[in-house]
Amino acid sequence: MRISPTKYVEKYFLKYFNGFSLCGEEIFFDTWLIKNDFCVAGFSYGAQKALEYTFKSKERIDRLILLSPAFFHNQKVGFVRTQLHYFHTARQLYMSQFLQNISYPSEVDITPYLHIGSKEELEELLTYKWDINKLQTIQNRGTIIEVFLGEKDKIVDAKAVLDFFTPLATTYYIKEAGHLLKR
Repeated sequence: MRISPTKYVEKYFLKYFNGFSLCGEEIFFDTWLIKNDFCVAGFSYGAQKALEYTFKSKERIDRLILLSPAFFHNQKVGFVRTQLHYFHTARQLYMSQFLQNISYPSEVDITPYLHIGSKEELEELLTYKWDINKLQTIQNRGTIIEVFLGEKDKIVDAKAVLDFFTPLATTYYIKEAGHLLKR
């Protein structure tokens, strides 16, 4: 059964949102996840979903953990169009390259966690705009926001993500790590 990244997994009493085309990858982030009822977390595309869930939630949320948030503010429209075209015309090749880029520089095999998403989900991922006002509203409610980034991320421009989130959240920049936050 495929768990859509638009839904969340409640594991260890934590609300966790999966990355694009992934399911069960939260085991890779056990070091950074806080296992309690008042924590929300998401990886990559799931980080976008975790932010939206937290923003709209009326529940108590003490901590929002964004793991390698998918961030494409600095990409041109042509980049999005090219990614969508490549995904549509050569899905298997696209996903193979995607998995390599996620796990780089480690050699972790994430194939067992693959659940190919839709073109619509990919478009949503690529066109999502992180809203400073939403982040500030969440902080004003007393929620701690933590962002984890890998220096050698091949999916997003880690420096651009670092520059965006540093004034807004506690940001951890992990040397020699990639999108999966592994070395």
